[in-house]
Amino acid sequence: MATILVVEDNLPLLYGLRDLLEREGYEVLTARDGMEALEIMAKTRPDLIISDIMMPRMDGYAFYEAVRSKPEWIPIPFIFLTAKGSLEDIIQGKSLGVEDYITKPFDARELLAVVRSRLERAKAIREATEAKVEKLKEQIITALSHELRTPLTYVVGYTELALEDLKSFTPNALQDYLLEVKRGADRLVKLVEDFLLLIQIDTGRAMEQFQRFSEIRSDLADIVGKVVEKYRPLAESKGVRLEYQVTFPVPPVRVLEPLFVDALGRLVDNAIKFSLREEKEVTVSLRRGEEFVEIAVKDKGIGIPPEEISNLFERFRQIGRERTEQQGLGLGLAIAHEIISLHGGKIGVESEPGLGSTFTIYLPPAIP
Repeated sequence: MATILVVEDNLPLLYGLRDLLEREGYEVLTARDGMEALEIMAKTRPDLIISDIMMPRMDGYAFYEAVRSKPEWIPIPFIFLTAKGSLEDIIQGKSLGVEDYITKPFDARELLAVVRSRLERAKAIREATEAKVEKLKEQIITALSHELRTPLTYVVGYTELALEDLKSFTPNALQDYLLEVKRGADRLVKLVEDFLLLIQIDTGRAMEQFQRFSEIRSDLADIVGKVVEKYRPLAESKGVRLEYQVTFPVPPVRVLEPLFVDALGRLVDNAIKFSLREEKEVTVSLRRGEEFVEIAVKDKGIGIPPEEISNLFERFRQIGRERTEQQGLGLGLAIAHEIISLHGGKIGVESEPGLGSTFTIYLPPAIP
């Protein structure tokens, strides 16, 4: 059964609440103020907290903020039970984020109903979160098992074959083997680089770099053009026509060029990769919109099902992997989204299955 922590300095009321809740089968912990409650929580994590506001040493508001300051305690439902029943008091309590606010004197049936509903809601959220985490674990394991084994197979396999009969290899044959080893090594390097970039994003280091090194650039057209030229050989190797269009004037924007180039490159690479229809064309366009500077990457590829668009920027998520042969961990779009967010922008998606997709980066113009 659930464990409930009751924090109340009025002893008769504290014991009455304990008896009421214990009769319902709950395990009850009691404390007379916020400081004593925190000492209890350091040893036992309750499933729900009922707290008075006016208490000695540490009142309910300070106790609530202390509870919410610890990530592991944030999911615990918190109910204020107090004689402070004015509208201002209730608004203050709810503005802090408490799940409920019950005023004294209270009806026992109402209190028990609130407790049950909050515990059930917390359980539902916990189960949904656990299911999402398990699904993410499966995606990570599946992706890693494929993405680590495949390039390692290239590196180890071709190296072993070469070493077995090195003397009989012609220079051309040895070069072919080394190219296969390099292909595997390049995929491993890309994998490591993506993980390191995610760590920089999650730890805030990427934001620190943006704040320190970003610049207001008036040559965005040139920056985008360089990205297009970088991917032109890839497009040509796959028979994709890659076009670049600019509508001038383009206002200046604040960018950290290496990160921005990385994000845009991922969108261009995806557009080329998924140009699997007969009409293989990718267009990168730059223009000033009504509110943002817009960089659109449009393909005439296989498109994205409508129900999948909301999941596009999730980590380790690959859309249509069962329909197309894909390489990668499913981090490309997630990383691009995070990078553009650092720039104060966003990425929009329009797609129609069988006709293609358009990914548009929206960057705010720089304020002089």
